[in-house]
Amino acid sequence: MPDDNFRPPFDSPGGWALARSAGASRSGRRAGAATESGPYSSSAARVLVVEDEADIAALVAYQLTREGFRVETAADSNQALSSIEREVPDLLVLDRMLPGVSGDEILRMLRKQPATRGLPVLMLTAKREQEDRIEGLELGADDYLTKPFSPKELALRVRSILRRVAQPTPEAGGRILRAGTLAVDVSAHSATLDGESLQLTPTEFRLLEALLERRGRTQSRRQLLERAWDVEPEAARRIHTRTVDMHVRRLRAKLGHAGRWVETVRGFGYRIRVPEGERS
Repeated sequence: MPDDNFRPPFDSPGGWALARSAGASRSGRRAGAATESGPYSSSAARVLVVEDEADIAALVAYQLTREGFRVETAADSNQALSSIEREVPDLLVLDRMLPGVSGDEILRMLRKQPATRGLPVLMLTAKREQEDRIEGLELGADDYLTKPFSPKELALRVRSILRRVAQPTPEAGGRILRAGTLAVDVSAHSATLDGESLQLTPTEFRLLEALLERRGRTQSRRQLLERAWDVEPEAARRIHTRTVDMHVRRLRAKLGHAGRWVETVRGFGYRIRVPEGERS
């Protein structure tokens, strides 16, 4: 049952301007924020943990704080969206089952708004069946971790997500990857199809980049996990390869007619190949 006191995100007169300003500040912090211990210093990465179980929220906050992140917690949707309105975080750890408005609905709303469309989201939930995982990824989550969980693994996943979505400062003459009328500007972190901008999440962008870097060549799901998710081979073995399948499905949908260029190599992985008659 929805919360009668629920307030949609950024509905105040200056809300969207504030969120966009915060998001711009967040992107600015990403550039050049790497440290020896990881891609972010404690002053650069802010993680918002949305979890209604106080002991779990405290555990997550404790582990991430130890890792050098700035952490804020929220126990329900209103607290979460108020925090995002004040300042868009660098990453959201989101429980699916919240009182009132669910984490799923929060994610749907965030993915529809320009200011938060690219916000990295790690779902942390007790919903652990394969169908639940697929549903969470299709909603737009960048990663999915089930309870009970290892706090250290959670911290590693947070760091991995932040590392792969870090945006370099655009430079003239940046690297452009192309396939037919599809183009990816790696430096500017942008993608276009038929001259129109594509609205991709950070994970979808990295996946498309990985496929285009080896255009025409088949890559296994494990290879894509290591490249697009930027994880070590050992860590890739612990992540369900179904994660790749779900993100490929979402990427194909966003590519429209070019979605068929992302081919499935049964029993192995994926490749991107443009038919002869559609090459520019």
